Amino acid sequence: MLLRSVRVSQFATMYIDPEFIDPDADNVVRRLAQSGFQAYLVGGCVRDLLLNRNPKDFDVSSSATPTEIKHLFRNCRIIGRRFRLAHIFFGSKIIETATFRANPRANASEDGELLIHRDNVWGTDTEDAQRRDFTINGLFYDVEDEVVIDHVNGLDDLKKRLIRTIGDPGIRFREDPVRILRAIKFAARLGFDVEDKTYQAIIRHRAEITKCSQPRVLEELYRCLLYTSDA
Repeated sequence: MLLRSVRVSQFATMYIDPEFIDPDADNVVRRLAQSGFQAYLVGGCVRDLLLNRNPKDFDVSSSATPTEIKHLFRNCRIIGRRFRLAHIFFGSKIIETATFRANPRANASEDGELLIHRDNVWGTDTEDAQRRDFTINGLFYDVEDEVVIDHVNGLDDLKKRLIRTIGDPGIRFREDPVRILRAIKFAARLGFDVEDKTYQAIIRHRAEITKCSQPRVLEELYRCLLYTSDA
């Protein structure tokens, strides 16, 4: 079921002060928009800014493909095979810029193998939000209009301090079992509760983690063990 897209104006604690947005990330978003593409700040940086936390990094998502992004930015390098991204370099800083994606298993059910090996199916901004892991990580921010764009009811869960998967948790954890570790990490770092269906799916599908590549699991474990103020 498609969730209603909400463009949220400045209200209560949901306001993001532009002064706390990384200027290079702001520049990337505006340059993409000026070139005719949709472009937003996405994910953890939006979540953390809304929680008055200092983002570890700033990520961008756009309708531009990696090749189109590279044409716009001379300081850009395309990386990845499973998940192609554009890295835009500003000295030692990287603004990671992804293309809107659709879930490659949009019609999946819990029957059969669900593990995603490649994720390069381009989509719309709405599809991109709905294929992300948790509702609080599915928020976009439009730097020009200064509004939060919520396709997945993430603002409600942010206010309730809940970790909830976007879509069926049983399917989402089987598509990428590393999300189980990420759910635990976000709950611990942010002091949030795990929503009941999401928690039950973590218990039910915890053995699926063995299907993931060891480097990805190890990287996420390091992130879990490295307790800092940033998630």
